[in-house]
Amino acid sequence: MNQRPYIILNPAARGEKARPMLDIIESLEPKPVVRLTTAPGDAEAMAERAVEQGFDTIIAAGGDGTVNEVINGLAGSSAKFGLLPVGTMNVFATELGLPNSVAGSWEVIKAGHVRQVDLAKANDQYFVQLAGIGLDAQIVMETEREFRKNFGPLSYLVTASQVVTREAPKLMVELPDGRELEGSFVLIGNGRYYGGKFVVFKEAKIDDGLLDVIIFGGVGHLDLVRYLQAFIFGDPATVPDVQVLQTPSLRVTSEEKVPVEVDGEVMGFVPVDICFSPTKLNVLAAPGAPIEGS
Repeated sequence: MNQRPYIILNPAARGEKARPMLDIIESLEPKPVVRLTTAPGDAEAMAERAVEQGFDTIIAAGGDGTVNEVINGLAGSSAKFGLLPVGTMNVFATELGLPNSVAGSWEVIKAGHVRQVDLAKANDQYFVQLAGIGLDAQIVMETEREFRKNFGPLSYLVTASQVVTREAPKLMVELPDGRELEGSFVLIGNGRYYGGKFVVFKEAKIDDGLLDVIIFGGVGHLDLVRYLQAFIFGDPATVPDVQVLQTPSLRVTSEEKVPVEVDGEVMGFVPVDICFSPTKLNVLAAPGAPIEGS
């Protein structure tokens, strides 16, 4: 077993602003092995190789996209997962309550306190935070990577203003108890947060073996305003065309070509089966500080 921390850094994270952090990361103690990604898919392949080489602690230095790739490389292994939140979007880091700095998060990693969290799966793609089917996945798919790098969350709003003008797809959500529900787009949370520090999945716990599901009926401008008001000022479950539920698994289908995103990255199209991996993810989190929602 190799005891040196193995860090996978995405230098393009936060619009290339993560690149200058390389010197800081390489100077950390105990001295880590540092590998830089150059293209999508690199982080997953590097994590897989690190597991094969016997590294005990494998760390994602980047945003949620890097996190997703690394956990896909670790899935099924006993390796510990650490996180240095240096990306544009750091939703999973927020969920874990990590400090918003390399130094602070490194102290958490060095402390070595492990929390076992649920590892969800959409078809063959693992995720730790959230999945979306329909509207938000369409927005992610149509927002160019370079645009995202330069403008961050604002880039999604620009794309959203175009996507919401189109006719919404019809999605069928099949639950293990035999129920079949219909909607226009679906959000699925393993944790509480979505799109930053917005608590969308109010009852979610990242280690309870349940997916928190929200099924929306509409996708127009007025629909989204209603939904947003409900999330900020009230209870989404009271909105007539919103269904909120918890389930260990679900299947979503459509007669149309509807995209699916996990942890902010498009992974394919429906049909999609979403469930939990039988193995948990060993996450380095602050000792004594429960994961949000636990």
